Amino acid sequence: MSATNNKTQGFKRNLVFSLSLAVTSLMVSSCSSLAVQNKPVKAIPLSFTQGTALPYQVLNNQWVNTAYPNKKLEIRNGGFGSDAAAHPTNAKQFYALTDRGPNANFSGSAGDGKQFLTPSYTPRIGLFELQDNGHITQVREILLKDRSGHLISGLPNPKALGGTNEMAYDGNGELILTQPTLGYDKTNNPTKTDKYGLDSEGLAALKDGSFWVSDEYGPHIVHYDSSGNEIGRINAFAEDDRNTVIINGIRMLLPNEFAKRRANRGMEGLTITPNQSTLVGIMQSSMDNPDKSGRKTDLTRIVTLNLVTGKVAQYLYRQDIPQNSNSGIVALNDHEFYVIERDGGFALQGKAVQKQVYKIDISGATDIETIKAQGNIQQDERLGLLINGQTLEQFIAADSAHWTALSALGIKPVSKRLSVDAVKTLNYPHDKLEGLWLRQDGTLGLLNDDDFATWSTDNRLEQKYLDNNKTIEDTNRLYIVKPMP
Repeated sequence: MSATNNKTQGFKRNLVFSLSLAVTSLMVSSCSSLAVQNKPVKAIPLSFTQGTALPYQVLNNQWVNTAYPNKKLEIRNGGFGSDAAAHPTNAKQFYALTDRGPNANFSGSAGDGKQFLTPSYTPRIGLFELQDNGHITQVREILLKDRSGHLISGLPNPKALGGTNEMAYDGNGELILTQPTLGYDKTNNPTKTDKYGLDSEGLAALKDGSFWVSDEYGPHIVHYDSSGNEIGRINAFAEDDRNTVIINGIRMLLPNEFAKRRANRGMEGLTITPNQSTLVGIMQSSMDNPDKSGRKTDLTRIVTLNLVTGKVAQYLYRQDIPQNSNSGIVALNDHEFYVIERDGGFALQGKAVQKQVYKIDISGATDIETIKAQGNIQQDERLGLLINGQTLEQFIAADSAHWTALSALGIKPVSKRLSVDAVKTLNYPHDKLEGLWLRQDGTLGLLNDDDFATWSTDNRLEQKYLDNNKTIEDTNRLYIVKPMP
């Protein structure tokens, strides 16, 4: 694969892999034949050598890659980039999470939605090992299941339990209907949903072998055993009988306002404190609270759920730019965390982009769950904390200077300072930085979401490319970096 400009050439230099990691290190991928669970796996050619590539299998190649109509679209499985988490005991191993499966933006007969290219795809957790020679192998794959042990899908939830009215289309652009023989009727025959469907985005791996996974639909925070069977769930829907996590007689629920999440921007990051006591989740962007008027802000929310006491706390995180994405969080201790904050741009497409990791501290921030109603401050059961009758999202959307007004009221966001600038440090070329692996030596593994190598432009499916000339294909890659102190 040839470079297209000087900037692209800069991305194609060989870099030395070093496990000492006294300084930032990049890992060179090699071309070798790998196998996962006795299935053939494609190796990544040495055409784009930044980072270390994760192995993948070809999931599907039945559609045309419209960027090159004589080629097929290679859907990769792959897709392990929604989040990452350290193996609790093995320093060489990490878990990585897929999202709801191969999908692409699409506008069809019923309006805007998503093409689900493999509608039966099951979200999953992969266990990977970083070898001493710099290669990555896949050790195992854990498919997520419902409470009865049946495989779940990534299709949207019913509206009452997390659906955001996303229209579901198949790879041919046809609606995926609940009862296909009846034809489409938005009232009596809506597009197909899955009560257990998960758009999985955040991952916490526990010492007992179980996992907590957060998603963008509900958002839901779901507890899975080591085999991937659901054993517990926490969301904002009190009527959902799957919310069976009870601590000290308290049924754990997310604050009601979290049901106002913006479509496809729900709970993007999840972690657990080192003492295994507290789940900590971060929303990707500002919520539609109470409606879309609240989304164009830099105010986002962090929630903590103490699994010992049952206490739920909530903190504010201020983004650098409104509508950025917080796409990963990992705990250092009970009050300090690394958080990924990014935009959605590609550096190789000539754009100024942001892919950063911040170190945040919640110890000096205000738990807005504890604020008492007084004067112009109210606590609304459905919408959360209100200022002058406005939700926090509305209040900040009206004027960003209102952050100063919040401070005057004693409401302070978490503190943050830059730890990694992936663009400056790594020449990071991907649009998405989502996986965050805190390694035992204190370095960070950064993992991109390659979207199963699929993309769409103007309703046309194509391979996902990093550059404007569509010569460099995206794939899952791991980068190791030493954060600034």
